[in-house]
Amino acid sequence: MKNIFITGIAGGFGKPTALALLERGYAVAGSIRSRGGKKAATVAELEAAGARIVEMDVTDTASTERGVSDAISQLGGLDILFNNAGIGSYGIQELMSPEDMTRVFDVNVMGVQRVMRAALPHLRAKRRGTVIYTSSLIGRIATPFYGTYSASKWALEAVVECYRTELSGFGIESCLIEPGAMPTAFFDGMVTPNDPAREAEYGEFAAVPAMSSNGLAQMLDATPDQRPERIAEAVVALLDRPFGEKPFRTVVDFVGVGPEIERYNDVLHDVTRKVLTNFGIEQMLDLNA
Repeated sequence: MKNIFITGIAGGFGKPTALALLERGYAVAGSIRSRGGKKAATVAELEAAGARIVEMDVTDTASTERGVSDAISQLGGLDILFNNAGIGSYGIQELMSPEDMTRVFDVNVMGVQRVMRAALPHLRAKRRGTVIYTSSLIGRIATPFYGTYSASKWALEAVVECYRTELSGFGIESCLIEPGAMPTAFFDGMVTPNDPAREAEYGEFAAVPAMSSNGLAQMLDATPDQRPERIAEAVVALLDRPFGEKPFRTVVDFVGVGPEIERYNDVLHDVTRKVLTNFGIEQMLDLNA
């Protein structure tokens, strides 16, 4: 039985992934900012299924260190870390205040860094482990009105590229999950700008983000395969792969964008290996397929 810690376990991707892994015999712990409020029923369901829940805020270093330590203690060790907690944002980029952008980066980038700094000493001491990260298709390309969110996921991808190489000598494999848009409560909690005076300067164009969002919702309704359960299936399939043979990136998308991102990823994979080969350090990529 392997031990896995999932941040954001009560979210749209975290819950189905946790339940799927529990069914397969994994010992699962997960973090949530607060047991109370709208997540209380989800927490109760996860605990009834066997998950251990810790309260943890990834934007707070002390809270993160306590939460990770508590989770590892309850599990009796750590084999797999799933950096899944995240926050979205949507709106015309100019309208995003620096404070709006900071909030998104504090969760999606610095939050991951806090979790890694808390968890990695345990994995490095074992000299074996798997770290999975939730990225996004728009962590590879940028689309209108998602600039801040895309920027945070682009930054995450860069951070993970470095973790991949720097941790390989410690026997720690790195895996990015890149989902397309999914119909989850994630969209309800997105950071949106509040700058009506500046928004008015955009005239009729200011209405376009809402129109685009409605179009996305209609597309997701018409694509039944584009569901959070596909992420859980991808994580299970990834963990079923032998150690050291897992792909670095896994695209999960059913609306037609995925194949193009996979083509992009293949090219980047070749470029990265070529560059590292030129520097004589290509062996730092060998832990991932």
